[in-house]
Amino acid sequence: MALLFHSTAARLPIWQALFAQAAEPFIAGEQFVTDPAEVTAIACWTLPDDLSRYPNLRLVLSVGAGVDHMPLMPPGVALARTLAPGIEAMVRDWVVMATLMLHRDMPVYLDQGRAGIWRTHPVRLASNRRVGIMGMGRIGALVAGSLSALGFDVAGLSRSGGVGAVPLFALAEMDEFLARSDLLICLLPLTPATQGILNAETLGHLPQGAGLIHAGRGAHLETQALRGALDRGHLSAAILDVTDPEPLPQDHWLWHDPRVVVTPHIAAQTDAAEGARHALAVMRALREGATIPGLVDQARGY
Repeated sequence: MALLFHSTAARLPIWQALFAQAAEPFIAGEQFVTDPAEVTAIACWTLPDDLSRYPNLRLVLSVGAGVDHMPLMPPGVALARTLAPGIEAMVRDWVVMATLMLHRDMPVYLDQGRAGIWRTHPVRLASNRRVGIMGMGRIGALVAGSLSALGFDVAGLSRSGGVGAVPLFALAEMDEFLARSDLLICLLPLTPATQGILNAETLGHLPQGAGLIHAGRGAHLETQALRGALDRGHLSAAILDVTDPEPLPQDHWLWHDPRVVVTPHIAAQTDAAEGARHALAVMRALREGATIPGLVDQARGY
């Protein structure tokens, strides 16, 4: 019962050392597989070319928090995502930064700075700025707590609504949720139901002059709908960490529009040691028949 490491060379020494310390069977790459029947789990971002090579494979572990890039696993093979506290904290930090940037009109001041223009604009209190978070999982809840502590009026959108630390709206109440979101934050997983969810209709329900903060997946956002909302003045600005496609072509309009700030999908990067420790927990759960941490419902996509 061994884990096959099929990931980046930069992670390998850290994973190898932690697995050795735990006396957990570890195969450092497909070139080192001597008996494919030993492989019961594969840690990867991109799948090996031929999973059928491994007759006893029971689980694929995504080395990142996302799994939307993964195909449906073969029968009998589970899919899990990496749970690492550092991922959640990093995304929280990026989202808080982006929220504060839009709250304090930084895209405007950055554009003025390039032109050497000294001009001030009115400043709003955080308590007068309504923030809406689409996706109230572990990261969304962490973001909500941080922004609430800074004084923002925060609400969340979740599948069924309910009671939480901040007001929660159900999917059936999305229009009402959007109408009270001066700053909209997207942290949704990418599924068939959420693909293209940030479209002309959705953005049109936001208040006049709203801002968008997007750290979900690029395919959530219909880019031309964003452009139209910006050109009409309905949206004032957007800060994006994800785009469609990725990498974003050098001549894409998003790079060159002063109302948009783009970062190259860097809101979070999995810490190698945290990823390895999660993988060890997954292997222990497999061996003991316990609940696998980070197990994905492949029908839902997260």
